[in-house]
Amino acid sequence: MNTIVIGGGQAGLAATRALLDVGLAPVLLEATDQTTGSWRRYYDSLTLFSPARYSSLPGLPFGGDGDRYPHRDEVVDHLARYARDLGRGGAEIRTGARVTAVAAGARGSGFAVRLADGGTLNAPIVIAASGSFDRPHLPVLPGRDGFTGQVLHAAAYTNPLPYAGRRVVVVGAGNSAVQIACELARTSTVTLATRTPIRFVDQRILGKDLHFWFTVTGFDRLPARLVKTPPTAPVLDEGLYRRALREGELDRRSMFTHLDGDDVVWADGSREPVDVILLATGYRPNLDYLDGLGALDETGRPRHVHGLSTVHPGLGFLGLEWQRTPASNTLRGVGRDARHLTRRLKAHLSRQPGVPVPGRARPVTGPPETM
Repeated sequence: MNTIVIGGGQAGLAATRALLDVGLAPVLLEATDQTTGSWRRYYDSLTLFSPARYSSLPGLPFGGDGDRYPHRDEVVDHLARYARDLGRGGAEIRTGARVTAVAAGARGSGFAVRLADGGTLNAPIVIAASGSFDRPHLPVLPGRDGFTGQVLHAAAYTNPLPYAGRRVVVVGAGNSAVQIACELARTSTVTLATRTPIRFVDQRILGKDLHFWFTVTGFDRLPARLVKTPPTAPVLDEGLYRRALREGELDRRSMFTHLDGDDVVWADGSREPVDVILLATGYRPNLDYLDGLGALDETGRPRHVHGLSTVHPGLGFLGLEWQRTPASNTLRGVGRDARHLTRRLKAHLSRQPGVPVPGRARPVTGPPETM
């Protein structure tokens, strides 16, 4: 064993593929019983914001119409097939293997990865690819402790049925917030509460999806340092969401100031009773198992440059937002980051005394993308 990958979602699978491609022997550890990441827990109606032709992991394209937007369940199937191919290609994949802590190895060499079942695995290289879905961001809402309604994060939302006929406020200005709010508005009275106006971007330009232009212009590969990181990702829209706001099917207001009993108090001082507040406020990296390494800053975010830890050179991160490019935490972009990271981790391994470093192996599921 010379590498351990923590997390069996899209980032962990991409990392495992990239490690195999450079001849390393990865062990992938997934806490749940399936190597499909968080996709099977997303809301029922979720579809990708990018077409199928731009949305696959390296070496295993989606079948069918490349211009369609794959549904959540198609992505689940895609990831499951990818994991099976990796297993046939020599990766060791362990499900039900929850990592509780990563510590420095004996005499400061490598890492000791501790599992919930009491076991410990040792390796000179660890890639943390555990995503963020299990760490939803919950902003401070003044008065929340006394609020009599329901407050939940979008991570717990599956479909509109439990909210039919109820007064709902969705907090957030990103794609998921707008998509969920429009879905709820069919059966509930919904307000979208945002701190800034929603920024819409046309999904299609000159008959082509926006991701076509991202690809041909090279935007998707631009270094993150050259692109101004937006506070909230713009909402991709073919006109449906803007029409819903324009025609009053969905209401948008500035963020409320506080909660009081069963009321939401709006910025203009008006108040009204609300049944549900749904927070579509994003996520943070789920990396608590690294707390003892000093590899995270005071907010729990990794200390890294392009995914390589600045504290432990044998530690890598994958699947972070804006890790290297605007596409870093997406299906279409994580494979490029995985190849970049594994090359650097292998170079680190080659400098360790007494650690054999194999040569390049044959790709597992097809030729890797170039970058």
